[in-house]
Amino acid sequence: MSLAFVNALECKEPHSDEIWAVAWTANNTAVSASADGTVKQWDSTSGQVTMSRPPHNLAIVSLSVSPDGKFALYNGLDGTTWLWDLQSDTIVGRHESYDRSAVQGAEPSWSVSLNPNGTTYAGTSSSGNVNIYSANPDSFGTRQAVLTSGRSRHGMDCVHSPDGTRVALSNEAGQVFIFDLESQALTSTYSSHAMCVRSLAWSSDGQLLLTASDDKRLILHDVRSTPSGKPGSGAVATLTGHSSWVLSTSISPDGRLAASGSADKTIKVWDLSARAAVSTIQESGEVWSVAWSPKPPAPGTAGAFVTGGQDGHVRWWRSAGTGA
Repeated sequence: MSLAFVNALECKEPHSDEIWAVAWTANNTAVSASADGTVKQWDSTSGQVTMSRPPHNLAIVSLSVSPDGKFALYNGLDGTTWLWDLQSDTIVGRHESYDRSAVQGAEPSWSVSLNPNGTTYAGTSSSGNVNIYSANPDSFGTRQAVLTSGRSRHGMDCVHSPDGTRVALSNEAGQVFIFDLESQALTSTYSSHAMCVRSLAWSSDGQLLLTASDDKRLILHDVRSTPSGKPGSGAVATLTGHSSWVLSTSISPDGRLAASGSADKTIKVWDLSARAAVSTIQESGEVWSVAWSPKPPAPGTAGAFVTGGQDGHVRWWRSAGTGA
C-alpha cells in the first residue's frame, strides 16, 4: 500500500528561525514554538497567525497542548516555562525552573508535558529525573514530585499517556522509561535504541509507544499495563528507512498510521500494522516536528498532519487518496 499526502496549506508569516515543536489543537488551530523565541497560534484553514507571544530572548524548545485545545504549555532553552490560555490570550502561569534560590535542588526543565487532566505538568532535566509541577495558575511551577530514572543522562522528551496516568521519558543515551504517576514508580525501562531518543508518541489507547532516535530508527513498543501490574512486551516492531536522525514522531488518532520527521529532510508516513513506510515527502530542510490532527480521519481518507522545521514554515498536509 502507498498513500499520497499533499501540501494543503502553508503559513503566511513564517518564523525567522527553526520550528522545534508544533501541535494541532482540538480547535483546528496549530501552535508552533521556534528557535526565534516566539510561540504562534495559526488558523488551520487560512494559515494566518491568530495569536502570538512576544519573543523570549532564547529559543523555545518544547511545547504541549491540552486535549481540549484551551491551553499551551511551552518551555525555553533556559528552563523558563509558561502556560498560555489560548482562549483569553493570556499567560496564566510562568515558572523559572532553573532558580535554585527558590527551590533547593531545582533543575532546569528541557522537555515539558501538560497532563491531560490539566492539574500538573512534567519536565525533564539533565539529571535523568522527571519533575512533576503544579499546573494550577495559583501555584504554577510548585514541584510536587521527583520521578527518578536511575540514569544520570539528559532527558530529551517526556510525554503523558492519553489518560494521564503515566509519563514516558527518553534520554540522550537511547533509554526510555515509563512511570506510574499515582504510585510514582518506575514501571518499565526499554533500551531498544543505541543512540539519543528525541521524540515519543503514545497511541490514543495508551497501549503503544513509538520512539524516534538518532540511530535512524523508530521502534514501536507494547506498553500495556495489565491488572497484575505486569508491563507489556516492549519492542514489537522497528521502522527503518530514514537516512539520518529521526527528530520527531506522532501517531494518528485512529492508531493506523504514524508520521516522522528527520534530519534527512523527509517526512515519512508509516502503516503501523504493516510495519512499513507508505509515503515519503521531500522537504527543503530538517523536519523537527510532526503532529497529526486530533480529529479522526473521514471514511476513505488517511487524515492530516502538520509539520515544522528548519525553514521556519508551518505546513499542513492531508491525504490525497484512500486509506484502504
